[in-house]
Amino acid sequence: MSILDIARAVDSKAKHKLIGVRPGEKIHEQMIGYEDAPHTYEYADHYKILPAIHNWSADPARIKGGLKVPPDFTYTSNNNKDWMPIEALTAWIESHRSMLGAI
Repeated sequence: MSILDIARAVDSKAKHKLIGVRPGEKIHEQMIGYEDAPHTYEYADHYKILPAIHNWSADPARIKGGLKVPPDFTYTSNNNKDWMPIEALTAWIESHRSMLGAI
């Protein structure tokens, strides 16, 4: 989700002022870099980066059915295929409101 989508999910009636990117802010976050690709495996709903030491990233017992990602693979917020809709986050907030306190 974008930060604006999160703000809309929290309070759809709030006014927003766009101020642009400030020094030091990132537009996108990198969760898995290309340097980790040789040790990264994809599963149905997650990725696993195995340690490079002791050849653990080639150990079938540690891989457990994961598929090796391509050598140039990266996982960043700008190449994510699965975006949570605002309505889904709004519903999650409502279902957890008692745990979250006043928002």
